[in-house]
Amino acid sequence: MRALVTGATGKVGHAIASALLDKGDQVRAMVRDPKRAASVLPAGIEPIKGDVTDVGSLAAAVEGCELVFNSMGMPEQWVRDEAIFDQVNAIGSQQVAIAAKRAGVRRFVHTSTHDVFHAETGQRFDETMLADYPKSTAYERSKQHAEELVLAERDGMEVVILNPSGVYGPTPSPTPSFENEVFEPVVRKRLPAVPPGGTGYAFVEGVAAGHVLAADQGKDGGRYILADGYADFRELAETAKRIAGRGRVPPRMPVPVAKAVANLGAGLSRLTRRPPLLPKGQLEYILWQARPDSTKAQQELGWKTTPLDEGVRKTLHSMGLLETG
Repeated sequence: MRALVTGATGKVGHAIASALLDKGDQVRAMVRDPKRAASVLPAGIEPIKGDVTDVGSLAAAVEGCELVFNSMGMPEQWVRDEAIFDQVNAIGSQQVAIAAKRAGVRRFVHTSTHDVFHAETGQRFDETMLADYPKSTAYERSKQHAEELVLAERDGMEVVILNPSGVYGPTPSPTPSFENEVFEPVVRKRLPAVPPGGTGYAFVEGVAAGHVLAADQGKDGGRYILADGYADFRELAETAKRIAGRGRVPPRMPVPVAKAVANLGAGLSRLTRRPPLLPKGQLEYILWQARPDSTKAQQELGWKTTPLDEGVRKTLHSMGLLETG
């Protein structure tokens, strides 16, 4: 079958497109610059010019597709104008869904995030615990809004939502993530302090497999958390050092110091218009320390988690931090 993947030059989209290609599907990737994307996309994937902020470009992208995997989006990071999160993540997703439905797409698989759920600090959460209030950051609110807008297009088109935890692993383009903020500086002995808190995590190849399974077996209107587990950043740092066989794990940064750094950085960013060292939203997230539960995906989709050691080893190898795979 023919499938369109948005965000195919990013970490999750690239992995989804590769998994579909391996499965034997015809894969089309909507990209802003087909010539530039050709050097990133696996051979056999058809690049087509399109942009979620350009409604007129979407009809050609979805034409003739049975499935659409909407994995594009702005990740959680600092930007001067926070309104762009909603423009891209929410309104952009809505426009892709509208175009897909008009083109007769059978199923729309939407990549969201586990940030849309509610849990008290350190609490376990599953798909039944969707937050019924606006979350605290513009990124989180944009992902909440995107889900609402995409699900509103279910009339005549099936929609399945995937909620991955912090995705790590090989990527075609550098993006802010804990592998380049923790793994690499630990192995190269450049990390000044381990961040406080922790994160749910999911290896990118497993996340892609979950999307493919959801396209085949997921329930219309359903959602599935994709998470291999939870780890604090010291555990992640120690795992990277142990598998690499070298490196240094520094002391953990005290929470009061981290909050001071985040507050100071926010003020400086307003003046310099440059990203802070530790965005306040990112600090709030890592101090949340909630534990995602992926039991539903495992039971209903047959999805399998990736052991942390296996994922870290593949990630370090892809970053050139291991001599052998």
